[in-house]
Amino acid sequence: MSKPKTPAKPPTPTTPKRKAAARRSGQAHARPTGQRRGPAASDVVGLLVLGLTAALAACSPKGNHNASGNGATTTTGLSGGAVTVQFLDVGQGDSVLIRSPEGKTMLVDGGKSTNRMADYMSQLNISKIDLMVATHADSDHIAGLVEAAKAKPTLFINNGIGGTTQTWNRLVSALQAQGTQFQTASGQVINLGSVKVHVVAPPDGMPNNQNDHSVGIRLNFGKFSALMTGDSETPETNGWLAEKNPQVQGPITVYKSIHHGAANGDHQAWLDVVRPQNVVISVGPNNYGHPTQSALDLYTANKVHIYRTDQHGTVTFTGKADGSYKVSTEK
Repeated sequence: MSKPKTPAKPPTPTTPKRKAAARRSGQAHARPTGQRRGPAASDVVGLLVLGLTAALAACSPKGNHNASGNGATTTTGLSGGAVTVQFLDVGQGDSVLIRSPEGKTMLVDGGKSTNRMADYMSQLNISKIDLMVATHADSDHIAGLVEAAKAKPTLFINNGIGGTTQTWNRLVSALQAQGTQFQTASGQVINLGSVKVHVVAPPDGMPNNQNDHSVGIRLNFGKFSALMTGDSETPETNGWLAEKNPQVQGPITVYKSIHHGAANGDHQAWLDVVRPQNVVISVGPNNYGHPTQSALDLYTANKVHIYRTDQHGTVTFTGKADGSYKVSTEK
């Protein structure tokens, strides 16, 4: 497989802020062989400027928040520019679309259906993707990214472990054809306009499977925050806890349930650190029992507002720098 072309105007690199970046950097177009590549100079990137940072608009005081569904909208005193985080209803899979106040676009995973992603790209006017992330190479996370590659992603980040499926090969080919830059998750910090994107690399020493090498993404827009960690399981979350990774420490405004609400995903020690206010479970009809009752009970015991894409459709958080936010549900 040939090396991806460098974009005509690549983001400006600076020195990584985390020591993990130095030990885990490498080319991100992980090959079908499943092997990590060694460090490359082009991957020693800690800060990538994808757009000019605009001045933040004045924010109004917070209001009261109550979880709602049935197509409802919950508001906490919004005004001025905001970031939107949309948990797309892609059935049994994950896909999260983020847009900065300046209009910069990020897509984390793409679900399992190219047709459904094509519909979203049309409905949501997704014509350009500045940053694309595959948390790991399972088909229910990357199949839709093949279609999304038509939006010419500037940068693609993954866990550095190549998939072994034709879906993965199609994704790599589609991104190479667009001249997308590839990188392995290594603790990068990216300015998506005025939104800070922290890439959380898998801890060292993880079991040899895709789930426990899921890439985490932490978003910060002032006091508004979001965290999503793909299908990470207990070994990976315990690894992040052991290394006291600051990017998984809460409170977190909106959090994506691990592995569609599986029993081996979220656990009490993890939630004690993450401290989510809201959780979105991206799930559809399945034979796995997702979301499990144990996961639902865990969220309820921690007084976390629960949203489910199988019940609420696409769930959209619109957040302000002062921490205020609005929640809209499709159903």
